[in-house]
Amino acid sequence: MARPQRVYEAWKGNNKFLFGGRLIFGPDAKSLILSVSLIVVPVLVFCAFVARHLRHHFPAYNAGYAIPAVALVFMIYVLVLLLITSAQDPGIVPRAAHPPEEEFSYGNALSGGTPGRLQFPRVKEVMVNGMLVKVKYCDTCMIYRPPRCSHCSICNNCVERFDHHCPWVGQCIGERNYRYFFMFVSSSTLLCIYVFAMSALYIKFLMDEGYPTVWKAFKHSPASLGLLIYCFIALWFVGGLTGFHLYLISTNQTTYENFRYRSDSRPNIYNQGCLNNFLEVFCSKTKPSKHKFRAYAQEEVRPPTVSFGREVEEEPVGGPRSKVEDDLEIGSDLLKISQRRNYEDVHVEMGGRCSNEMEGIASAKPVTGSESYIPAVGSDVRVRHSSWDRRSGNWDMSSDVLTRSSSDVIERSVFATEAAHPSQAETH
Repeated sequence: MARPQRVYEAWKGNNKFLFGGRLIFGPDAKSLILSVSLIVVPVLVFCAFVARHLRHHFPAYNAGYAIPAVALVFMIYVLVLLLITSAQDPGIVPRAAHPPEEEFSYGNALSGGTPGRLQFPRVKEVMVNGMLVKVKYCDTCMIYRPPRCSHCSICNNCVERFDHHCPWVGQCIGERNYRYFFMFVSSSTLLCIYVFAMSALYIKFLMDEGYPTVWKAFKHSPASLGLLIYCFIALWFVGGLTGFHLYLISTNQTTYENFRYRSDSRPNIYNQGCLNNFLEVFCSKTKPSKHKFRAYAQEEVRPPTVSFGREVEEEPVGGPRSKVEDDLEIGSDLLKISQRRNYEDVHVEMGGRCSNEMEGIASAKPVTGSESYIPAVGSDVRVRHSSWDRRSGNWDMSSDVLTRSSSDVIERSVFATEAAHPSQAETH
């Protein structure tokens, strides 16, 4: 017997898991190696070639030893924030096993739809802070996305309060890890400022000690020159990102919303004021994950081929059920007519199919008032072909299915009558 799979083993997204599903990363988690290198290498160079020379310039209370210590502690703090941001569930919305059946409705010719065709709305409206907000249906996850939720094409998941997918972190930034992402970016900015300032201070000390020009000081300490250039470039990136996200937090926006709706004049219904917006991001409790990745995955229960739910009982006249019943009534009438006709032509037309069809006679049901038999419709006549139109959101049964079902009833009834009256067939 095969061992049951855990949730992370049967995961349908593109995420990668480590330590038995305890850590979840994005599909581009290898970029973390580059991100860690960009943080660790400059700090180690700073401690080895700059900070150790600054110790002697602060002899009181051995304060100079604090310079490399602060850099190392700062580096570890940034790496921890990077790991927390990258290795946790960003707010993935659970997928559905099948489309939402409660939203199904039959098409109406008056509303422009196909009569009898099962469909549901692609967009619906929900109330948020007293205003109507449109939410869209996700074809991949088969759910209506909650407000501010979007589907990440890289991770292949719907993420609550989706901000963006960060390639440097290798993870989606969403509701559950946005706080740590901002702390990571802002802390990286402060670390760059610290290393840049200490490297510039060391160049100043060199100029005071016997290297009167900046060029001579740089020649004496090329590591300081490299760190100044590196930190200056990095500050444009992480510093600009910190400032941009400070603006987003103050207005309660996400990066996705800012880029997509910046040209619209719609009001921001999520803005609660600058102070409350900051409190919401930094002081609110992090919501628990909606997934238990180490739990055993439940076997997915597949819906029936065509599941009409409660609405079948309230089927209007002319719907799919009445069409099936009409076809069966027509088949019964044709059966009575065929009993009074010559069956020889029918036998010649059907050919060798007689031997195959006779196998289904054993499960036939008697027709009241007649000696002939008709096959059990409930066991053999069923919807065999249906398709789910994912783009239009409709169940659409093939047009020839019901016709073939009725034809099968007529053909089987003909052979059933031949079996019941062999002498009559020979006479004719």
